[in-house]
Amino acid sequence: MFDRRLLTHFDWVLLFLVCLIAGIGILNLYSATSSWEAELTPVYVKQFYWLCIGLSIALALSLFDYRHLEYFAMPLYVVNIMLLLLVLVAGKTSMGATRWLNLGFFNLQPSELMKIMIIFVLARHYNHRDPLLGFDLRGLLTPFALLGVPTLLIMKQPDLGTAMLVIFIAASIALFAGIQRRTLLTLGVLGIGAVYAGWRMLHGYQKERILTFINPERDPLGSGYHIIQSKIAVGSGGFLGKGFMQGTQSQLSFLPERHTDFAFSVFAEEWGFSGSLILVLLYLLLVSWGIYVARRANDRFGMYIALGVTAMLFWHIVVNLGMVIGLLPVVGVPLPLFSYGGTSMVTTMVGVGLLLNISMRRFMF
Repeated sequence: MFDRRLLTHFDWVLLFLVCLIAGIGILNLYSATSSWEAELTPVYVKQFYWLCIGLSIALALSLFDYRHLEYFAMPLYVVNIMLLLLVLVAGKTSMGATRWLNLGFFNLQPSELMKIMIIFVLARHYNHRDPLLGFDLRGLLTPFALLGVPTLLIMKQPDLGTAMLVIFIAASIALFAGIQRRTLLTLGVLGIGAVYAGWRMLHGYQKERILTFINPERDPLGSGYHIIQSKIAVGSGGFLGKGFMQGTQSQLSFLPERHTDFAFSVFAEEWGFSGSLILVLLYLLLVSWGIYVARRANDRFGMYIALGVTAMLFWHIVVNLGMVIGLLPVVGVPLPLFSYGGTSMVTTMVGVGLLLNISMRRFMF
């Protein structure tokens, strides 16, 4: 039975921040797609529908005690692994990548769900282990195995961006759990070797993205076109921007993928440095509030889940913003609550629902 006393501890600040960022994102999508030919359902309307669905899921997740998830973490993880295997066998292929399962009424992307499942399974693992001096290599073998299997399956699709984010989320949780300094040094050396081996495993277009990141001018009309146009859009916004629906790079269709990966470029061109700063500050508040929720959690399992969700939001934001201004390679990572995408919106709102759940139950024992 739902305890009505939980409503007195509902986290309205978190919900307000999420709705505010998502609302700005929908307004930005309206501008980004205003020059498109009339569709049956415009992109910004679809995004509003996905936001409503996501909010419903988030509120539903806040109704049950998150501590029950500890018992279901491993079964959910195994089911997600099976879905990733099914993608390789019978997945839907689009633009050279096989990442989706066609369920008729929508396309499911299991790699997105793995961002949440890896948080569950690692929170369960670290909850029962608390070495006094931190984890050594032997203590990290199980987390490495739990991380390695889905990462390899996701890279096989191929989806370098999502695989990278799953690794970043797992690494963030491990750092909070505690790692010995000697082990960190060893992992650093092994990481250098992994970078070399990973380069050998990359597909041709993925290598091209990284080489283009280093020097976009090497192929200005091909693989370097996205980042060049994105930097032009961001830089041309100046301090105050060109005005709502007045961005030339987006309105004249120079900027590709302006409703998904490069949605921030549209916003920066129209609202300039001042508007971009406000949006970044809102994201900073969201991440800071997630850490605040983790600090107030009344058990270790809730703390690790909150840290994992916050790390997921943080790395999405950092990678996307770094990508659109040329600091990171273009790897197809959406900006949470801002870029268009149903699966991305639902995954983000599942994380928000978990944060709401943990925050509401901080006084329960």
